[in-house]
Amino acid sequence: MNKKFVVIVLDGFGMRAMEDTAIVRPEDQSSSTLGSILHDFPDLKLPNLEKLGLMNAFGKESANMKFSATANYGISELMHFGADTFMGHQEIMGTLPKKPKVVPFQEVVDDVKEHLEHHGHKVEVRHYEGLRYLLVDGYCTVADNIDADVGMAYNLTAPLDYMSFEHELKIGRLVREIAKVNRVIVFGGTGNHLQDILNAQQVKGENFIGIHAANSKSYEQGYQCRHLGYGVDPNTQVVTILGKHTIPVVLIGKVADIVINEKGTSISCVPTEEVLTITLQYVKELKHGFICTNVQETDLAGHSQNSERYKELLELSDKHIGKIMEALGKEDVLLIMADHGNDPNIGHNRHTREVVPILVYKHGVEGTCLSTRTSLSDVGATVAEFFGVEEVQNGTSFAKALMK
Repeated sequence: MNKKFVVIVLDGFGMRAMEDTAIVRPEDQSSSTLGSILHDFPDLKLPNLEKLGLMNAFGKESANMKFSATANYGISELMHFGADTFMGHQEIMGTLPKKPKVVPFQEVVDDVKEHLEHHGHKVEVRHYEGLRYLLVDGYCTVADNIDADVGMAYNLTAPLDYMSFEHELKIGRLVREIAKVNRVIVFGGTGNHLQDILNAQQVKGENFIGIHAANSKSYEQGYQCRHLGYGVDPNTQVVTILGKHTIPVVLIGKVADIVINEKGTSISCVPTEEVLTITLQYVKELKHGFICTNVQETDLAGHSQNSERYKELLELSDKHIGKIMEALGKEDVLLIMADHGNDPNIGHNRHTREVVPILVYKHGVEGTCLSTRTSLSDVGATVAEFFGVEEVQNGTSFAKALMK
């Protein structure tokens, strides 16, 4: 039987703060990404997400969006620590999250420098406001990731007109050998210059210094990215398991950069119009298989603390989601979700720890409450059961609720 399972992750589209924020992230206790957008734009209308149960998941109606009696919906808590896109997607794919080490780059800058020089790289230590980061081979910066929870990742940023992505990735793999944090993120774009990157340097708190990714102009043209994870086994994830069974897998958008997909198709891109147009194309052309898409620009709008831009991206996404729903076959499943929150009005530009929506569409299935899931891994577990393959490392499937 030919059938597809399509997951669209609206990056950073949280509903409300998780109950544990009072203890683990007090700064996020009042967070609500959707709530902030509705506060600024109370007349917002997202007809397809509304039909799928967005307001049901949110828990209250707005001026223009109401509860849906036919929706199949739930919410999911985050099992991973913090609120992180990389770990969120590893969790979605079925990984049991492990608590990462939190280490400012200042604590390892000398070890990383020595390791890179030992392997023949030229390393310059740059100083800014009493903190240090590295410039490698004249073009690649190595510093803290200041766009998410600080101390959990290091970023490598380079202008790809002047340093190839392959060269930058080799540097990143050497940094990964030393670093014990959650991620080492290697990225860059074309059309920008080293000075654009250096101009984007920022300090967070007392111990963290990095390159503000959006300000570096890396996303604007020719963007490439690879996330090098710590303690994640792709062999236990649904993507790898499906690949072993020769079931096609297509990853589109940022998820293509952060989830290992050796036997499938990975398409890295950022613009929402492009991401969802490609998704629709594969929904129409692929007869059987798993498609996962990440809409990254919603998250970028949250980082920019720009609720108007966030609203526009949600409206654009909603339009495309309607087209995707129309293209689905009777046995196909569409699941809309997020990986964390990114409240544009919270007062900081980091991710927020929020429960996220789980909105499911399948022909002939209506009014199913999926309740509160305790892990994003329930999605990976559901995909695995849907295709009849072995279980992922973590998660409880709700596939049977969709088999009516």
